[in-house]
Amino acid sequence: MKVLVVGGGGREHALVWKLAQSPDVTKLYCAPGNGGIGEIAELVPLGAMDVDGIVNFSKAHQIDLVVVAPDDPLAIGMVDALETAGIKAFGPRKNAAVIEASKVFAKELMKKYRIPTADYRVFDNSRDAMEYVSQAELPLVVKADGLALGKGVLICHTRDEAIQAIRSIMEDKKFGSAGQRIVVEEFLTGPEVSVLAFTDGRTIKPMVSVQDHKRAFDQDKGPNTGGMGTFSPSRVYTEDIARECMETIFRPTVEAMNQEGRTFKGVLYFGLMLTEKGPRVLEYNARFGDPESQVVMPRLKTDLLKIMQAVVNEELDRIDIEWHEDAAVCVVMASGGYPEAYEKGFEITGLDQVANQSDIMVFHAGTKKEGEKFLTNGGRVLGVTARGSDLEEARRKAYDAVSRIHFKNAHYRRDIGIK
Repeated sequence: MKVLVVGGGGREHALVWKLAQSPDVTKLYCAPGNGGIGEIAELVPLGAMDVDGIVNFSKAHQIDLVVVAPDDPLAIGMVDALETAGIKAFGPRKNAAVIEASKVFAKELMKKYRIPTADYRVFDNSRDAMEYVSQAELPLVVKADGLALGKGVLICHTRDEAIQAIRSIMEDKKFGSAGQRIVVEEFLTGPEVSVLAFTDGRTIKPMVSVQDHKRAFDQDKGPNTGGMGTFSPSRVYTEDIARECMETIFRPTVEAMNQEGRTFKGVLYFGLMLTEKGPRVLEYNARFGDPESQVVMPRLKTDLLKIMQAVVNEELDRIDIEWHEDAAVCVVMASGGYPEAYEKGFEITGLDQVANQSDIMVFHAGTKKEGEKFLTNGGRVLGVTARGSDLEEARRKAYDAVSRIHFKNAHYRRDIGIK
């Protein structure tokens, strides 16, 4: 089969890496890809948002399956366009991807179908929002309604912080049109866990649990990022909690989307808070997480292509999905200054020192290849992942690999996998 993966980050590298292991994949493309992806797939010079370009390329090259990985092309209907052209695509259609594209939609869906989440209010103007936070119980969480690269969620411990958050999102347009509406919700406490799940709209099969580190600096300090590292499995996500989540959150969400005429097929990502009153939904994503995929894919035993085909063909109930029992830790090596201003174009050295190890995977996120050299080309540059018999061994291996890789102004957290 000819497979095209849309996207160019660490998540896409992890997906391409796993798909390349399938004996049924005869040709693998990635658009636009990155330096590391280019080592295992043919790069296509098309942007991830170029719907017409992706459709035309897929028709011209007789692509059997297109995997639409990022949130933005899902939100604008790339899967719909591919299906209209007679091309099979993995990922939700536009009317289902809205579960991530609009936090207001997601919150109202949960309220309507009694899916446990934080209490909230929705505002479409800054004046009313500021009036509300001037009296609301602290702390508060202020969220941009639309897609904001994982950075549109601001935790506010004081009223001044809440007012500044509203001003930056709604008036200063920090996240562009994503901030035309905001959600202000209660602050929940407890461990955070991410659970990704395959679903074909009828059957839902959760993947292994993950915990991520969003803050830029050690001890969860500094600004929010797209993710500075992940580990799997979570230490706190027990079998009892997993059963409760299936009964109260996972299955009800899939059924709610069906009731709304928005059948969801693809990967549904549940960001959860394990509170004293039980699991609560913090957010939904309509696709594989990044950098969650970088620890989930190495733990997946089953052929990823077969799972994706089962989802597309609505036959997920016919396939058994198996996982390795070991643990995985991913440490993100970022450009100095990320998630704010940073420089690009620095040579990356030491990759050869960690190559060809079965328990070490270096997933490229923001890189490009010039000649025989890899250069930095983004904020998050590499996701250095290791597998081990337990989290401690995986963590030790990951940081040993990180110590061998170098580029100017490299920044990474030293506490990934500890919490």
